[in-house]
Amino acid sequence: MRGGKKSIHAIITWMRRQPPKAKAFIAVVSSMAALVLLRIIVHDHDNLFVAAEAVHSIGISVLIYKLIKEKTCAGLSLKSQELTALFLAVRLYCSFVMEYDIHTLLDLATFATTLWVIYMIRFKLRSSYMQEKDNFAIYYVAVPCAVLALFIHPSTSHHLLNRIFWAFCVYLEAVSVLPQLRVMQNTKIVEPFTAHYVFALGVARFLSCAHWVLQVLDSRGHLLVALGYGLWPSMVLISEIVQTFILADFCYYYVQSVFGGQLVLRLPSGVV
Repeated sequence: MRGGKKSIHAIITWMRRQPPKAKAFIAVVSSMAALVLLRIIVHDHDNLFVAAEAVHSIGISVLIYKLIKEKTCAGLSLKSQELTALFLAVRLYCSFVMEYDIHTLLDLATFATTLWVIYMIRFKLRSSYMQEKDNFAIYYVAVPCAVLALFIHPSTSHHLLNRIFWAFCVYLEAVSVLPQLRVMQNTKIVEPFTAHYVFALGVARFLSCAHWVLQVLDSRGHLLVALGYGLWPSMVLISEIVQTFILADFCYYYVQSVFGGQLVLRLPSGVV
């Protein structure tokens, strides 16, 4: 076990010394290798989406534990939680009017817990809320997502407004974590429970992205046609990839911190 940790620490140290272009290349190659591995060991790739939901739930559980036991919301972004509640509310509406399934129930549970987190930050634990650090303007992401949804949305037989709403929640989900990353960028020090929560989001995003990519590969591109025509199918995949890479840098430093035995994650300048 100790030898394994030393090996991982040596790899992380070697990675840290590499130039940015080399790190980017290694990250791409590692992601492709992980996709190949998942394709081999996971026969039903729909299970990856379920796994993503499960990891997301674990992340929220960690967040709830932090708020209840630690009695503090320091390091958490209220704006990121509000964006999450917004895209979940829109997605729930679309699910009820377009395609009600088991994921609707999962989203409903996530939406309820997110509203509870917002309530705790706004009222019960407001004294510990770092408002001056949570300075990301929501309209910087909400407005572009709305405009993009007006022009690029599904081409199904559903009502136009519902299709625009569906596209909006897809785009907004991809960037909803940005205010949380801004808070961590401003503080530079991330306490353990917040770090665990954001890392869980990163893992969930990767599994969800892997689900879509492998589904496209398995269908030999036919899934893209099933999603509709025009730019919409490509934008769905791009949104998944964007979510993954937004969190990739943080996840790298999280793993480095864990294997380095550090309880508190310290982010260098320029990260996230």
